[in-house]
Amino acid sequence: MTITVLPFGSWPTSITSESVVSAAVRLGEVRVDGGDVYWSEGRPSEGGRTQIVRCAPDGTRTDLLPEGMNARTAVHEYGGAAWWVRGGVLFVVNWDDQRVYRIERGQEPVALTPEPAVARGDRYGDGAFGPGGGEVVAIREHHPVGGRGAVDVRNEIVRLAADRPSLPEVVVSGPDFVVAPRLSPDGSMLAVITWDHPSMPWDDTVLRVRDLATGADTIVAGGVGESVQEPRWRADGSLLFLSDRNGWWNLYRWTTAGTVEAVIETEAEIGVPAWQLGSARYAVLADDSIVFARWREGYDGLAVRRPDGSVTDVKLPFSAITAVERADGNAVVVVAGTPTSELGVYRITFVGTQVEVETLRAPRDLGLRDADISVPEPISFPSTDRDGAPRGAHALFYPPTSTRYRGPDGELPPLLVMIHGGPTAQALPLLASSTQYWTSRGFAVVDVNYGGSTGYGRAYRELLRDAWGVVDVADCIAAARWLADNGRVDPRRLAIRGGSAGGYTTLAALARADSPFSAGADHYGVADLEALAAETHKFESRYLDGLIGEYPAERDLYRERSPIHHIEQFRSPLIVLQGSEDAVVPPNQSEMIVDALRKRGIPVTYLLFEGEQHGFRRAENIRRALDSELSFYAQIFGFDLPTDEGIEAVTVENLSN
Repeated sequence: MTITVLPFGSWPTSITSESVVSAAVRLGEVRVDGGDVYWSEGRPSEGGRTQIVRCAPDGTRTDLLPEGMNARTAVHEYGGAAWWVRGGVLFVVNWDDQRVYRIERGQEPVALTPEPAVARGDRYGDGAFGPGGGEVVAIREHHPVGGRGAVDVRNEIVRLAADRPSLPEVVVSGPDFVVAPRLSPDGSMLAVITWDHPSMPWDDTVLRVRDLATGADTIVAGGVGESVQEPRWRADGSLLFLSDRNGWWNLYRWTTAGTVEAVIETEAEIGVPAWQLGSARYAVLADDSIVFARWREGYDGLAVRRPDGSVTDVKLPFSAITAVERADGNAVVVVAGTPTSELGVYRITFVGTQVEVETLRAPRDLGLRDADISVPEPISFPSTDRDGAPRGAHALFYPPTSTRYRGPDGELPPLLVMIHGGPTAQALPLLASSTQYWTSRGFAVVDVNYGGSTGYGRAYRELLRDAWGVVDVADCIAAARWLADNGRVDPRRLAIRGGSAGGYTTLAALARADSPFSAGADHYGVADLEALAAETHKFESRYLDGLIGEYPAERDLYRERSPIHHIEQFRSPLIVLQGSEDAVVPPNQSEMIVDALRKRGIPVTYLLFEGEQHGFRRAENIRRALDSELSFYAQIFGFDLPTDEGIEAVTVENLSN
């Protein structure tokens, strides 16, 4: 095959913005009901709505939601666990009104919850059934008439009739947050996880068991310095749960006698940060084996704990697993992907020491050969903590990859430093067409798991405590410089990009006199921390207490860490992309930074996407965002855009300056 020499960034590729969204879905939760498997699909081609799919034992797949219905809850704004199923009956929280609907096969949806006094004022999620299936317990997030914003939002656990409309009965109220309601096998006790401001669910949570007859609570686990997740009742009345009491989210068991014992303890993370409701990282098989996912050194994988206590890794290619659900017999259904394939749905059956894998929903075929896929390389590099002391940091490095093109001799590729959101989250070692969009054109990409990221234990996660805008920025700069110093990227063409919290880190990195970045892309990022503290939603309204400090006592620190107050340090061109209906990071955050850069004459591009919330879900907007960012870099780094993709050049204001 002939290899053509072209400047990095200008390589023609089949991974266009159209291919990124074509037939694309965001696979979410999975449920098993008898022989049927259900999963959710977020579809950009349908305006970003979430459809529920049922897969019958013969492999027949059926879309279950009628036109116009969208299985998505606004609880905590990030949602999750917006649907559940039992006996072939589907229960769905519809995005438009946030009410719970019951859908029987062949029947029209029936609203089970009343219409609230405020439009979308009662938001439900994370439903679970009682032992007979006649009742459901769920979260209700109540936004009252005349509410003053986050301060008046009330989160509680309610009980609903599963077979008819009814008035919800409040069974748990009081804590600032309540999640994961789970009824015991006999229906007499309710497990629930609670926490109060200013904690976040990965900081300090409490697992309680409430006696529904007496209202008495038993604290099972949790408290200051412990994060508890995913309670699951066993048939014998014991309760499994995840806790990071040993520094890692591992598995424990509580009995009604009041004892807690370790079930799985390992230096790996079974749990994940609870940004969304309904995480599922382990399942108990019929023979009492426990199949669980665990993060280790930047990669995910499956393992199994046998009844005798032995733990072995399951040899499968999966590197990111987003759901684990028990199926009939000794089988689980997982949503998982690899460095060379997107997420798919798989049934994994354990037969003795053997493992059988059945594909229920294959990932997309992007038409790429393995040799054309940039596979992430885990890297570790030196950085510093908030006090300047040396320590290590982590990232996934994607080299530019093509079997048809290479860069000119003596030229190194430009680098995109990608910053995940959260900031309590992590980079996933998973084939993402939105990453291959860049690497197949000749960009190098480094996806940074800066201090504060998950997957490396609680101590690493807490490196960001009181240090947001310091540790994350240090790690992103260190990653770029380490790659440049090792001759892998061009030190003159370093760009930084991120969304939400990653957008904040992007702006904070650019607002430094010693910034090595020659361009940046801010996707709905934070420019003014004071404004964010005053305007954001309840779930994150005290998040900054742990990341920056208590407000207003630490007002000076908020101002010092806010990029908007360091505009004089900006030197590099910036593109800003923002959703008009973002309730997490409101549009004024983007507008204030754009206006300030315009006044200083810094090259800037601003794109506002009408109808988008926090993150872009519509196909046309995902395409426009990618292509506009590419056009921006082409103008800054000086390479030509491909002529056959129809990419419209964006205007970079003040570029001639």
